[in-house]
Amino acid sequence: MSSRVPVLLSSSSVFPEPTAAAFELAASAGYDGLEVMVWTDRVSQDAGALKGLSDHYNLPVLSVHAPCLLVTQRVWSPDPWERLNRAAQLAETLGAPTVVVHPPFSWQRDYAKNFASGLAKVQAKHPDLAFAIENMFPVKMAGRWFVPYTPGWDPTETGFDAYTLDLSHCAASRINALGMADKMGAGLKHVHLGDGTGEGRDEHLVPGRGNQPCAELLRSLSARGFTGSVALEVSTRKASSRAEREADLRESLEFARKHLAPAESATPAITRA
Repeated sequence: MSSRVPVLLSSSSVFPEPTAAAFELAASAGYDGLEVMVWTDRVSQDAGALKGLSDHYNLPVLSVHAPCLLVTQRVWSPDPWERLNRAAQLAETLGAPTVVVHPPFSWQRDYAKNFASGLAKVQAKHPDLAFAIENMFPVKMAGRWFVPYTPGWDPTETGFDAYTLDLSHCAASRINALGMADKMGAGLKHVHLGDGTGEGRDEHLVPGRGNQPCAELLRSLSARGFTGSVALEVSTRKASSRAEREADLRESLEFARKHLAPAESATPAITRA
């Protein structure tokens, strides 16, 4: 990997294909490693199976996405703290330095009430891991907007030690990703690279196919002192074939590599009026 920022493939990017396919496709396209989305696929929950795939394809797992989605609320346990602890254990076993975490859903009242203090306790048990809280987005239903997260979709309003910047979520919340990166500051530890049109929904387009400043954000990372990884989190669910899915993943990787400035040629961060 040399000194460049590692470019990972999120296993969610190959859905509806299984986790094992993400390793195969990442190796074929030339990614530096994997982000494993822990979900209902048993392989995504199994450290031994994941280690076997990592060894077989010679691809490290460098981030683990904790099971925070609506469809993963009973993966491992209905208790969100148990799920977070299991995700941390999985990351440590695999040698992944980052655990991606969503803010609590509004209906998870006890979890939300104690999220900051509870997260600090989990962090104390796993001091070598970065628990990177991800920016989310409001949701429109029946013509009205609501925020399904507590205290909100923007984790910088609360303040955490580490963040994941998701560009598709920036588009869905109609904010500029560069501005969100500025708010995250030195806490920016991980990037979910995808694009969106700002139409109020989470699209996870191949970077360059929406209107987010994906290239500018990548070029700014060195000047921001970024030392984490960039995970391509794009939707290929509508791909008509494996060949089309692989083409999208190759295009995404090429985009990331083209615009990620190496540390030795860092340019000043972009300034906005």
